[in-house]
Amino acid sequence: MNGHASFPSTPAALKGVRVIEMGQLIAGPFAGKTLGEFGAEVIKIEPPGAGDPLRNWRLMKDGTSVWWQVQSRNKRSLALDLRSAEGQNIARQLIAEADVLIENFRPGTLEGWGMGYEQLAELNPRLIMLRISGYGQTGPYRDLPGFGSIGEAMGGLRHLTGDPGCVPVRCGISIGDTLAALHGVIGVLTALYHRDANGGKGQVIDVALHEAVFNVMESLIPEYSVFGAVREAAGSALPGIAPSNAYRCADGYVLVAGNGDSIFRRLMTAIGRSDLADAPALANNAGRVARVGELDQAIEAWTAQRSTEDVLATLTEARVPVGKIYTARDIAEDPHYRARDMILRQTTRDGYDVDVPGIVPKLMGTPGSVRSSAPKLGDDTHDILREIGLSESRIAELRDKGAIA
Repeated sequence: MNGHASFPSTPAALKGVRVIEMGQLIAGPFAGKTLGEFGAEVIKIEPPGAGDPLRNWRLMKDGTSVWWQVQSRNKRSLALDLRSAEGQNIARQLIAEADVLIENFRPGTLEGWGMGYEQLAELNPRLIMLRISGYGQTGPYRDLPGFGSIGEAMGGLRHLTGDPGCVPVRCGISIGDTLAALHGVIGVLTALYHRDANGGKGQVIDVALHEAVFNVMESLIPEYSVFGAVREAAGSALPGIAPSNAYRCADGYVLVAGNGDSIFRRLMTAIGRSDLADAPALANNAGRVARVGELDQAIEAWTAQRSTEDVLATLTEARVPVGKIYTARDIAEDPHYRARDMILRQTTRDGYDVDVPGIVPKLMGTPGSVRSSAPKLGDDTHDILREIGLSESRIAELRDKGAIA
């Protein structure tokens, strides 16, 4: 798909919603990205000179991170120095006409610039302000620096990630930031609905990184509350549900989820263990959990003698949930990803093509779209300032002062 593609023929769900994004790196910008994919106009404010640090993260092509091409599509870039009085005044003008403001600074930063919610709401009572931070806008930890990795630790996730008795490991992506962003998007959409359908005012959405992680931790706290049980790391297994694990094959690993009663019987039959399939003590999950080690050994004794392809084919035919552990190459070459438009082709502003993730969720009536590729720093500064009424001479003056770029 070309990054400069026009709107699809179906209407954009968020067309007419204007978003000012002051965030940087992952959490705030991922929220802006998601809103932009469904039609919101997103104006991204970046500091002149360096811009968002994400422009320089991980692998670079033509001087810009390829990650940037995903995170900042469908956005306009305004290079504006928010530390200057001129920059703050321009930001206020934009916010006065906006529906949503996204920021992920440390709590108190905007207040220090005279741009707290109370001041901004006087300019725009309809404003919805998404604030993402390490620990939230209140509480004893609010002023501590917080990144997604710290949120994952405090939220309880890191303790469960890894093998028993080993150092807790990162899950491989910045999941704490992304969970915070998605919770923020839920908050924005809820607040927009309340404002527009119920006649409500604007409001603040306060998202803490660790709380977003904690919200998906399933029965972690109820189990501790009722039983005093502290859930521990379990490697690739699914604790308390059996059999469900990663199993070694002759050339790799597969994941097998044989934990349903009828699925378990089909799995055991497929691997030649009718004795286990027919055992009354294994007819339900409680009995299988009590003998999980024995079951895992039986399954791996079978998988270890076969290729992943053979295991996948045999268990799929037996209607047992089984999956290969995908690499980036596996995803890129998988026909199912392509069939569902989950790999899109974008043309960057530098002129090269790049494959990027598609859009989730898939709305049948108002699907998301890629309308524009990620901007270069300050690509839209001039046009945005003209749109809010600044003259050419004023723009030139601000540029000379370094307030814009």
